[in-house]
Amino acid sequence: MTANLAYMPSARGVRMPKSLTETQDAQGRLMNDFFKGRDVSEIIQRDDGFIEANPVSMYFRTFRQWPRIERDAMNYVRGRVLDVGCGAGRHSLYLQQKKKLDVIGIDASPFAVKISKRRGLKKVKVMSFENVSSKLGTFDTVIMMGNNFGLFHSFRRARLMLRRLHKVTGAGGRIVAETLDPYDTRDPDHLAYHRRNRRRGRMGGQIRMRILYRKIATPWFDYLFVSRDEMEQLLQGTGWKARRVLGRGPSYVAVIEKMS
Repeated sequence: MTANLAYMPSARGVRMPKSLTETQDAQGRLMNDFFKGRDVSEIIQRDDGFIEANPVSMYFRTFRQWPRIERDAMNYVRGRVLDVGCGAGRHSLYLQQKKKLDVIGIDASPFAVKISKRRGLKKVKVMSFENVSSKLGTFDTVIMMGNNFGLFHSFRRARLMLRRLHKVTGAGGRIVAETLDPYDTRDPDHLAYHRRNRRRGRMGGQIRMRILYRKIATPWFDYLFVSRDEMEQLLQGTGWKARRVLGRGPSYVAVIEKMS
């Protein structure tokens, strides 16, 4: 990846906010083509015109190829697990096969879900994050890896969804979520985008983006990156608190625990 790690979703990718039709499923289709052996790239377009290309291989990396903070984060996953935005299933498969945990993966991409099943994930379904409910049962850990804290979309929606996750997790419930600090950058394009967002009443790290592949494009959607201080503010009053933060650079994983 390029130096744009400090702002764009980049090296670990993103998941879609709503369930997609096959004609919108750009990310799932490129994963599917990569899985079939084709040389493909993921193109992310931001609403100010900024474009970045990501290697699709990131969705299929083995545990040893993961960044250190992702490997360390798996030590905090326990019990029954919900993997939000499971993609090609790399985190779910590790937890299922190596840690012998009961894992349910959900993803808005029909093609990603098909690939996860082919790779051996036992429990996976097409579902958007916003449709998570008690119908799935109760979980001990919710993981949001690959920068999937971004699926909270905005400050207001994050607080709503955090309260919902509070209801579907048991006593001692935990969220293990990866994001990055969008302000840890000197890139003038990204700094200008932060200012643009604030003028429009948005959080600095709230991006409007879509994913492109060949002739297919996802709908535009919001994706949220937050600083460590912003995360603390966001969690206040939701019944959750960040008890531990893994990582010292822009990318970090928060271990967020249910308050008694």
